[in-house]
Order: sequence, then C-alpha cells, then structure tokens
Amino acid sequence: MDILSIIGLVLAVNAVLVGAVLRGAGIMALISLEALVVVGGGTIAAICVQTPLPVMRRALGLFPWVLRPPSRDGSGLVTKIVEWSNTARKRGLLGLEPMIESESDEFTRKALQLVVDGHEPEHINNALSVDMNMREHADITAAKVFESAGTYSPTLGIIGAVLGLMAVLQNLADPTQLGHGIAAAFTATVYGISFANLFFLPVAAKLKGIIHRQTQFRELIMDGMMGIAQGENPRSIETRLQGYLH
Repeated sequence: MDILSIIGLVLAVNAVLVGAVLRGAGIMALISLEALVVVGGGTIAAICVQTPLPVMRRALGLFPWVLRPPSRDGSGLVTKIVEWSNTARKRGLLGLEPMIESESDEFTRKALQLVVDGHEPEHINNALSVDMNMREHADITAAKVFESAGTYSPTLGIIGAVLGLMAVLQNLADPTQLGHGIAAAFTATVYGISFANLFFLPVAAKLKGIIHRQTQFRELIMDGMMGIAQGENPRSIETRLQGYLH
C-alpha cells in the first residue's frame, strides 16, 4: 500500500474543505449536485468520446496502482538471474526450463523461454525489446486517459459557472437570490480545477512513474537474459545488473 498516495488524497480533500471554512464560504457552499453533474458527467463524456474501449479498460485496470503499485524486488531479481546464470553454466540452457512455470511475471517467463529454446542473442533482444516497448506504450496511453481528464475538467468547470450565471441573470428580479446564485455558479469552477489538479493530473503522473519503473525492471531482465544466452560469467552479469538498482 502506497501510504503517500493515501495521505495526499486525504490532504487534498481537507485542503479544499478547510480552505472553504477559513475563507468564510462554509462547507455547504461546496455542495452542488448541478455542478457535479456538469463537471463530472461532462468530463466522463469527453473521455468516453476520446478513448477506445480497450484503452479505457486498461486505464481502469491501472488505477489501483496509485494506492498499491506492483511490488518489484530489484535486489532479489538480480540474485535470481545470477542463480539462473550459474544453473545454465552447470546444466546447460535446458536446465532453466523448470524455472519457467514457477515465474508469475509474463515477461520473465517469455525471456526464459526464449533462452531455453536456444535462440540467438540478437533474436532474444529484438523479441523482448518489441514486447517491452509495446507494453510501455499501452500503459502510457492508458495513463494519459487521466491526464486528458485533467485537461477537460477545468473547462467543464467554466461551462458550469457560465450556466450558473445564466440562471442568475434570468432571475434578476429577486435580488435576495443573487448572492447565493453567483456563489453556486462558481462552485462548478472549484470542482473542475480541484478535480484536475488534486486528482486527475497527480494520478496520471503517478502512473507514468510506476510504468517507467516497470520498464526499467524489464530492461534489467532483458539484459540478464542476454548475458545468460551469451554465456557470460555470472559475476560479470551481477556487476552489470547492480547498476539498474541505483
């Protein structure tokens, strides 16, 4: 569990609520179903128009990473690859075959299978590079769904404010309602800017960072598998792979 993400989300909500109280607006001033419909519904609608269904599914699948990122033990992975290298030197590449099924990570299983099948190092590098790049591209595209929501949300907030002011101008005959009406109109702007800067954009940035780390781990795996396929000394492989852990 990523405790910083939880703290950040809690602080974001409290910053807006406490700020409203300190400025004298009160928490109730931030509650507006109309503003929520315009900003929330409009943002979702815009994202649905922009995003293909597979990308949307992937984006929703990545969202839990904000609170629970994929666990990766870099030191443990290096140790495991060095053990595989020792096994390959003692028993040959076929000695790695039993390790394939025990690996939960799909990319690692593919890398091991390519090595066990005896492919040339160049072929292994090309196959794993394509796989790694396509995974990264798909994940980054999914993360950008939240980034796009962060660009649409403030604009929808302005639209909500304008709609609210239009309603106020239609009721100028009742001066007692002007103050409340104008305050309610600007609630949509608060929603739009808050959703963007306290949720959508931070979520997108967090996911991109996690995706980048995932790619680094795959590069480590690919480098290690190449070393095993080329018959490198396990110590040389370990020394090189340690550089990925900084």
